[in-house]
Amino acid sequence: MTKADIVNQISAETGLQKRDVTVAVEAFMDVIKNSLLEKKENVYLRGFGSFIVKHRAEKTARNISRNTTIVIPSHDFPAFKPAKSFVAKMKGESVDEED
Repeated sequence: MTKADIVNQISAETGLQKRDVTVAVEAFMDVIKNSLLEKKENVYLRGFGSFIVKHRAEKTARNISRNTTIVIPSHDFPAFKPAKSFVAKMKGESVDEED
């Protein structure tokens, strides 16, 4: 499913104009990106999952073609962790809606 498909489906289900839905979807994605990139804050969406910032430490690696050692610097990267209830639904298991 693409962003355009999401916009079309939300527009069809809510009766809102595609232009308005596109603005809302873009704003939603910008808020998540801003939170992860600039603030280094995780985004928690209850019942769906979490967009989190993970950190990788500096490490050494081998360039096999040149037979040299290189250093890969430490860096942060985004990750998505689905909610337990969402994973359970994907597996077809019954879910208690406590969270």
